[in-house]
Amino acid sequence: MKKSIAILGSTGSIGTQALEVIASHSDHFEVEVLSAQNNADLLIEQATKFKPNVVVIVNESHYQKVHDALDPLQIKVYAGENALASVVQMDEIDLVLTALVGYSGLRPTIKAIEAGKTIALANKETLVVAGELITSLAREKGVNIYPVDSEHSAIFQCIVGEFENKIEKIILTASGGPFRGKTRADLANVTKAQALRHPNWTMGAKVTIDSATLMNKGLEVIEAKWLFGLSADQIEVAVHPQSIIHSMVQFEDGSIKAQLGLPDMRLPIQFALSYPERLKSDFERFDFSKYPSLTFERPDTETFRNLALAFEALRLGGNMPCVLNAANEVAVAEFLSDNIGFLDMSPVVEKCMDKISFVAHPTYDDYVKSDQEARSVAKELVKKYRIK
Repeated sequence: MKKSIAILGSTGSIGTQALEVIASHSDHFEVEVLSAQNNADLLIEQATKFKPNVVVIVNESHYQKVHDALDPLQIKVYAGENALASVVQMDEIDLVLTALVGYSGLRPTIKAIEAGKTIALANKETLVVAGELITSLAREKGVNIYPVDSEHSAIFQCIVGEFENKIEKIILTASGGPFRGKTRADLANVTKAQALRHPNWTMGAKVTIDSATLMNKGLEVIEAKWLFGLSADQIEVAVHPQSIIHSMVQFEDGSIKAQLGLPDMRLPIQFALSYPERLKSDFERFDFSKYPSLTFERPDTETFRNLALAFEALRLGGNMPCVLNAANEVAVAEFLSDNIGFLDMSPVVEKCMDKISFVAHPTYDDYVKSDQEARSVAKELVKKYRIK
């Protein structure tokens, strides 16, 4: 029996690589649903090749174009956020790969879990924003959430077969991004083009900027707390510029297990889709002789404030990670639009966290309200830093 896959965000970096994996293992997987926000042309191209049952274009202005192109192939086409939240509940779907960017992944992931679908999670913001709600709902529905982020996949791979053994701590590795070792003075005039030049990974623009500011690692810290049931004190970050060790687990006997490999997102994607199987791949193999030195260092949280802010949000709990995420999404969008500087993003996030009312035990409606409020406050705050 083939596993039927819904890919939310199929035109993004994770989505396109997931389709590469599926194409390589067409005897194991078939595509049931594809979705995109705006990239109608690529969505049409993907649907023409993989022939899913359903396609969703979230931006409704592109509906007619997608419909007209795919109607001859008898592919059902829907538009809008409500449609996306509905199709993930289809009986034919076995697994939902959530590869949407940012807060937009929350609602469809909730709907998929409510429908009892296995989740392959590449949208870390879902657990950052509403980790308590998501993990509680997954337990209630008996749904497994398999991580797709390379770091969380590494942790997952290290604890397979160790579920009865207590984790003392996990060590999430970070490349350090394009500005590792730089001072605040060095970063004062960083350009968008420089920030988008990641040394090891090819990712979407938003994730790449988050990696440059270390916010991506901060979001992964919060995600790890919910995926693996850990406290903030059990999560450590180590800067590992070579990106070969993807993360590590230290057990209470002091032993450390690590997962290694070349930086290639297809491997964790394939592991999440195929688990508990490991499918043969033609990915490039790691050669120790080409990496005679693997190095590690502590992250500079004074220069890169976002990582410290994420740990603070994690320790505060409640709606504060939701506020952190919303403010950061606004700040990154403003930076990518050349409206604020690289060093202006952290103050926007920090001031938002100070201004938004704290909710210790948020409901879904509280998360929605906190997200909206934080975005509104952040948009006001960026006016102070706006480049003339």
